[in-house]
Amino acid sequence: MLENSYVNNKENEENKVSDEGFFDNAVKQVFDTGSITVRKNGKNIHCITIIGQIEGHYLASNETKTTKYEHIIPQLIAVEESDEIDGLFLILNTVGGDIEAGLAIAELISGMKTPSVSLVLGGGHSIGVPLAVSADKSFIVPSATMTVHPVRTNGLVIGVPQMLEYFLQMQERIVSFVCTNSGIEDKVFRRLMLETGELVTDVGTILGGKDAVKYGLIDKIGSLSDALDELDELINERRKNENGKCKTKTATCQKNTAEKNGD
Repeated sequence: MLENSYVNNKENEENKVSDEGFFDNAVKQVFDTGSITVRKNGKNIHCITIIGQIEGHYLASNETKTTKYEHIIPQLIAVEESDEIDGLFLILNTVGGDIEAGLAIAELISGMKTPSVSLVLGGGHSIGVPLAVSADKSFIVPSATMTVHPVRTNGLVIGVPQMLEYFLQMQERIVSFVCTNSGIEDKVFRRLMLETGELVTDVGTILGGKDAVKYGLIDKIGSLSDALDELDELINERRKNENGKCKTKTATCQKNTAEKNGD
């Protein structure tokens, strides 16, 4: 009995030290990159915050809070390749920013096998829209808003047909990505994007949380706990698939199952 008690106490001490080390590392992550890795139900979840302005090839002013794509991209690669990270959680409160940088991040997220969930707080405007829909499942709180508008630019614009063609191509890339990775229809998204009667000095539409879900842009209205619960379910589903079980939504697996059953 004493021996068992000693073993249990020793294991508890080791777990305590391990948890303290994990917590210390998580705090350091917040200070260094604005991200954090946490444990939930025996799973490791990496949280990335996308806030302020998406900074791309040019530095924003010192007064502007930014999300730097050179910080986000290595994190995404590390999450995808890590054997210790089970899921990715994205929290967005962004005004938009560099189009190419934002779309590059969104493309990386949408191509990951690691289960991912996004949650829009405050706002997910402009290029924040593709970022929000890039996850496997997207959530938005009722008080958040999302602005859908055409591609814009600041600074020098050369008045030649080639410049217009470039903007149109960039716009098509965004429209295609958003409609492919969400439930909104192409014609609906374009109509919202080109609306002229809502924004005073711009073209586009501001969607509240409920409207974003109604149009199919975002999957669900929900809170932090709702989004984390969804991610937990996605991780469990992936683990089942890795154990040889078919994905419920995969037509190939359904066909194979039917053949095995002699249907």
